[in-house]
Amino acid sequence: MSHKSADRIRNVALVGHRGCGKTSVCEAMLFEAGVTNRLGRADDGSTVTDSAEDEKARGMSIDAAVVTFEHDDRKLNVIDAPGEPSFVAEAAAALSVADAAVVVVNAVAGVEVGTDRLWQRAAEAELPRLVFVNMLDRERADFFAALDSLKAAFGPHVVATEIPIGTEHEVRGIVDLIDMKAFLHESAERGGTVEAEIPEEMVELAEQYRDKLMDEVAENSDELMEHYLEGAEISHSEIVTALKRGVTEGHLFPVTCGIATRNLGTGRLLEALVEDLPSPAMRGARTLLDGDGAEVGIEPDEGDDLVVHVFKTTADPFAGRLNVVRVLSGTLTADAQVVNVTRDTQERVGQLLEAQGAKMTAVDDLGAGDIGIVPKLKETRAGELLCDRRRDLALARLELPSPVMAFAFEPKSRGDEEKAATAIRRLREEDPTLDVHRDPQTGEQIIAGLTQIHVEVVVARMKSRYGAEIELHPPRVPYVEAIRKPAKAHSRYKKQSGGRGQFADCHIEIEPADPGTGLEFVNEIKGGVIPGGFIPAVEAGVKEAMQHGTLAGYPIKDVRVRLVDGQHHTVDSSEMAFKICASMGFKEAMADASPALLEPIAKLTIACPDDCVGDVIGDLNSRRGHPLGMEPKGGAGTTEIVAEVPMAEVLDYAPALRAITGGRGDYALEFDRHAEVPAHLAEKVIAAARSAGSEAVA
Repeated sequence: MSHKSADRIRNVALVGHRGCGKTSVCEAMLFEAGVTNRLGRADDGSTVTDSAEDEKARGMSIDAAVVTFEHDDRKLNVIDAPGEPSFVAEAAAALSVADAAVVVVNAVAGVEVGTDRLWQRAAEAELPRLVFVNMLDRERADFFAALDSLKAAFGPHVVATEIPIGTEHEVRGIVDLIDMKAFLHESAERGGTVEAEIPEEMVELAEQYRDKLMDEVAENSDELMEHYLEGAEISHSEIVTALKRGVTEGHLFPVTCGIATRNLGTGRLLEALVEDLPSPAMRGARTLLDGDGAEVGIEPDEGDDLVVHVFKTTADPFAGRLNVVRVLSGTLTADAQVVNVTRDTQERVGQLLEAQGAKMTAVDDLGAGDIGIVPKLKETRAGELLCDRRRDLALARLELPSPVMAFAFEPKSRGDEEKAATAIRRLREEDPTLDVHRDPQTGEQIIAGLTQIHVEVVVARMKSRYGAEIELHPPRVPYVEAIRKPAKAHSRYKKQSGGRGQFADCHIEIEPADPGTGLEFVNEIKGGVIPGGFIPAVEAGVKEAMQHGTLAGYPIKDVRVRLVDGQHHTVDSSEMAFKICASMGFKEAMADASPALLEPIAKLTIACPDDCVGDVIGDLNSRRGHPLGMEPKGGAGTTEIVAEVPMAEVLDYAPALRAITGGRGDYALEFDRHAEVPAHLAEKVIAAARSAGSEAVA
């Protein structure tokens, strides 16, 4: 593919709620651009972007996939991002390098949980956004209800630039409100539509929505507003220019529509990507951080020093490690020598590739603003920077949710131990939301993800990619312990075994700290009764003791510890002695501080059919849930319920919701806070934990 300057490139992330048809939209654009000769289907696994076997089997996107192609002398890098909340890291990475987002919305459901969350992520990144309302031919599809839900969720500057002709199965085209032309569907036409006059019965409605569009567009130009109020004729180029300015500056969010699986409206969407969304040159400088944490603007100039953002890593057992990159400035060439400034290591770039899903093509270079793939870098991973020289630059931290669904696991056989360790290491390179560690209390290996689906996908990939099989044990609830009142303790550690002994003496006071504080350690020693060199050892001893609470061995959270007095011996005192002494004192104080067992409380957002709301609420009540509110969503008989529920009660929620709603319900789960476990349940949890601990010791 020919080299393009930054003003001829479009980098677009396709985002939206799971099942809204993003992958089908991507397929239709590839077909429309002449890259493919047929429309791939998500239901039969023939799409370009969902190429992995597990994506085909599950019928959903798991990885963000890049497709690069040309249209109208522009180079488009479109990133098809997964909508399943389990893989939000993929969507977040895609948004971090895109210059705009196309938010795909299901015409039946309107704004859903995932739509809202991804819109907010795009807003935080100050990305221009364009909406494509898909699936107009579905039963109960309603473009105008979906548009109303978009306005209700995201404000009045969400405005239609197209409206459909017909409803549900009778949709036969769209009206372009900018050109005031109809585009009727003709299946025999490669482009999917043919231009025509607006049907007579649609003219009045089209003029109403055209007026609404012009009101919004005119607000982005004082001159245009003046002409508009005077009733003067406004040229097509003036409208397009003002529209693009409004979109680029985040003042206007156009809503287009169509049916991706029938290639209706996707040709117009492709034109909107080229005409209405900004290039890297128009978006301007990308923000990085210098060594002091101050912001640094990096302009997309091919003549500047090389700066490359690595935003995705794939560890393929056959192709090796593939890093997907965006060139922020300069030009990245094949066979270049670069510096990973994040790790301060040298790397040699071999090939450079462009992708259409799993299919890759070698290119000579990638200019500023472009996206491509660098294979087989030795140490570089996602979230790192490559430069042509050592520079004090860093990426801002990508905010991602913490893993909450934890399972104990063990290799299926002894021969799988090494393979499992290798597989987990490689998969963690790809996925920053995956956590794998050993429980210090039980010695069990723990694998934790955002949802049960997330963990299941990881386990399946371990087997399919690396031949490593592991067995999962029931999910573990991440309980913690806390104190409810202040307490104090005096501990002394004294040991004499011939020769130099061990001596330490500490007076500590503990009290509850603010939520989220963790350990707040306060040194109030005066007069040198404990030398300053031993104070860090006291803090280390407290930290170690906080790993295992006195009730059930769970970690202790949010404690303020004051070291107020103590003694030392000039010969026998040591860091180890004070560490042990502090640990002893903390445990003693804990016993008098009214310790409590806390459980994680999840915020559960459920979308379900109206006729299932009563059953869903009843089930939530049986799970100790507390509904916070509900509201209609989308205008298609769907209600969104928001509730607080103890994490322990929703470990098996996915199959339960499917059963209640006949497979029509969906939900998103995120950690909210910790709360005290009711006394009768706490006794059972504590007894079980102590029993498990006894067995582990035995």
